[in-house]
Amino acid sequence: MIIAVDFDGTIVEDAYPMIGKPIPFAVDVLRKLANEEHHQLVLWTVRTGKQLDEAIEYCRENGVEFYAHNKLYPDEDEQNYFSRKLCADIFIDDRNVGGLPDWGLIYDMITKGKNWENAFELQNELPPKKRGLFEKMFG
Repeated sequence: MIIAVDFDGTIVEDAYPMIGKPIPFAVDVLRKLANEEHHQLVLWTVRTGKQLDEAIEYCRENGVEFYAHNKLYPDEDEQNYFSRKLCADIFIDDRNVGGLPDWGLIYDMITKGKNWENAFELQNELPPKKRGLFEKMFG
C-alpha cells in the first residue's frame, strides 16, 4: 500500500517552521509499517527546501525512510512531473475530519483493514466481566 504521511502535527507536534516534540508512537508505527509490513511511505508535507530537508533528516535519524518526499516517485522532477495530486491508498494527517487518531489505532486500521467504526469497536473491546457469586445465584 502507498501511505502518504504529513509531518507537522502528525509525526511531531506542530511547531512549524521548527521541528516539534515527537508524537508518541508515530515513528514506531511508521518504522513497522515500512520495515515489517512493507508499505511504501511517502512524506507529504507543506515543508519545502531547508525545512523539508530537516524533516527528512529527523525521520531518518529516527529510523523512518520514506520512498519519496512531496511526490509519488523519488525521481520525479520538473521535467519528469506526473501530477501534483498524490495517488495514495491512505493519508495520515492531523487535519483529518475528527483529527489525528492515536497511532496504535492507526496501525490497527491499516493492518487489520478496519474503518473508523470498526477500529473504535476493536479499541474498546473489553474481556467479558466475571460474574460474582451473588450474580450467579440471583442473576
